[in-house]
Amino acid sequence: MKPKNAMTVDVEDYFQVSAFETYIDKKQWDSLPNRVENNTNRILDLFNQNNAKATFFTLGWVAERFPALVKRIVEEGHELASHGYEHIRVTEQTPSKFREDIAKTKKLLEDISGQEIKGYRAASYSIVSKNLWALDVLQEEGYKYSSSIYPVKHDLYGIPDAPRFMYQPIENNDFKEIPITTLRLFKKNLPCGGGGFFRLYPYFFSKWAFKNINNNEKQSGIFYFHPWEIDPGQPRQKQLSLKTRFRHYLNLSKMEKRILNLLQDFDWDTMDAVFLEK
Repeated sequence: MKPKNAMTVDVEDYFQVSAFETYIDKKQWDSLPNRVENNTNRILDLFNQNNAKATFFTLGWVAERFPALVKRIVEEGHELASHGYEHIRVTEQTPSKFREDIAKTKKLLEDISGQEIKGYRAASYSIVSKNLWALDVLQEEGYKYSSSIYPVKHDLYGIPDAPRFMYQPIENNDFKEIPITTLRLFKKNLPCGGGGFFRLYPYFFSKWAFKNINNNEKQSGIFYFHPWEIDPGQPRQKQLSLKTRFRHYLNLSKMEKRILNLLQDFDWDTMDAVFLEK
């Protein structure tokens, strides 16, 4: 039987991305036009129409302001998971601040949804070689898995020599790290699990990569994207560097159609169903 893949959504608004940190102060967030609620509802409609289930890694900041959205996610059979409270990279937190953040967000999401929060994804995949202590803290705070390590070489994140598929990073413990999907090609790990790379590559490459992982490696893959990526009409930030502008706005108008193609070309389920219920 062909492996199922895990579909994931990082629920954050366009102004909350790490690339905008130096341009948009967190104090401005509440005064900016909100797009995350409408975009996430569009994604939920798309999943319903294609019988797909997903894991929604949700910011506590978003859940607090849009509890009805959180309730819809769980009522429609999706998994709710934590993305931290306000998208602070783990590399910018001390162990005590990190513990406070993940405990606060877990309780908040569980109180709103009534669903146990098992999973966590770090802002911008910011669990890297120098802060692997974060995995111990997650386990101690009751999380069952993390999906926070990207086994690629990148200027902002990544552990290139990390395992490519699910593993147990803590000795004698069931806690799992479930890395974002990569394709091994030319002795390198190529990112193929979503985000800006998915918008950059032609769709046929992403389809081929996932088929290779499912059929040849016999592994389940993970795909991720953000609600703002299906929103070409979002307010444009004018002061960005050329690199940031390219990465954020590239092919937003094509993204929704590509997601639809993925939903039709592969079978999708939640992280806990694909990786924990085995």
